[in-house]
Amino acid sequence: MGQIKVYGVKDRLRPIKELLSNVIHSCMIEALEFPPKKKFHRFFPMEKEDFYYGEGRTEAYTIIEISMFDGRTIEAKKRLIKLLFERIESECHITPQDVEITIFETPKHNWGIRGLPGDELALDYKIKV
Repeated sequence: MGQIKVYGVKDRLRPIKELLSNVIHSCMIEALEFPPKKKFHRFFPMEKEDFYYGEGRTEAYTIIEISMFDGRTIEAKKRLIKLLFERIESECHITPQDVEITIFETPKHNWGIRGLPGDELALDYKIKV
């Protein structure tokens, strides 16, 4: 399971959100073997005056937070991060300097999905990647 939140300045984020969502999902599929139909993304376009970012960043600054079941290898998560930086730059034209990615992992029993704790779900994909 994975839930993705994307934050950015609304004037920059809204025009590319479908493309960015597709890019993120393609990376999840490739790096973590996510099923193509498992796409849960939320976008938080923010007013410029409500989104502060550090020196060296531009209005394209984008934060990506990925929440998922724990269990993936360090190598798989690093591959995901590298793919995200590469594809976001090549397809969305946002430089790595303007992208920050955080992966939050929690045990399956901390999730509630379709009326069950996550550790009681029958998954049709593997977590140990």
